[in-house]
Amino acid sequence: MAEGSSKGLIRAVDVARDAGTQRAPNGVAYGIYGEPALTPGEIERLVQAIPWVVAGTLTLKEFFFVPLAMNGSRRGAEAETMIATAYTPELADDAICHRNVSLGTKDGVFLSTRLLGDKFAIAFELFINVGHAFVEVAGVPPSFAELCWTQAKDEVRGETSQDAWEGRNQALATKGSVDEKGKTMFLEAAFSDALAIYLLSLSVDFDYSELREREYPLLAPQGLAERLRHVAKLFPPNPGYEFAIKYRRRA
Repeated sequence: MAEGSSKGLIRAVDVARDAGTQRAPNGVAYGIYGEPALTPGEIERLVQAIPWVVAGTLTLKEFFFVPLAMNGSRRGAEAETMIATAYTPELADDAICHRNVSLGTKDGVFLSTRLLGDKFAIAFELFINVGHAFVEVAGVPPSFAELCWTQAKDEVRGETSQDAWEGRNQALATKGSVDEKGKTMFLEAAFSDALAIYLLSLSVDFDYSELREREYPLLAPQGLAERLRHVAKLFPPNPGYEFAIKYRRRA
């Protein structure tokens, strides 16, 4: 019996070993452990939504869909990441959306599917991790950076995340000059967000307002549409997926 399993917990490295990985047709490696909130078919559909070009930057990542990944930081900075073998309300109180764990030459991303709950939340958590991983390897495409920076200078309303909002404000805090650290933070966050939202649009039917946060205003729909269309040109959908933006007027 693996260490911790008697308490309903097992080490993440043991989960990775026991669950193993499979590869979606696009080459992305992923594993399923326990009873996640989605079926194997639903999980593969999400993973396969990642375009081939993006998937090619994820060769050192393995994504694991587990019931709960525990928040190790609450047990000390050096605490080993543990995975719940099943969902309980008590364990959920100490879980976190995802945990990154070194698996030797690979980096394992353990997604708490039972904490996130529905397909929309699980998909977005997966895709925002994909977005950040892409930026770490390939950086921000120059054409996308130019588009975003133009929007920022034109004072297009809102942003796509707290990091993007803060980075943009920091970059333009002083009139007549640019804070380069803030600009870099803004462009990296904005691209990661846009890529994640684009992938979400390929795999889940959702309303943009579902991404709303209280701490900052969402990017104006037209501004987001420009970013998403640009990402779609850079990374066309895989066969079987379709990109579309639909505007809906409320009564």
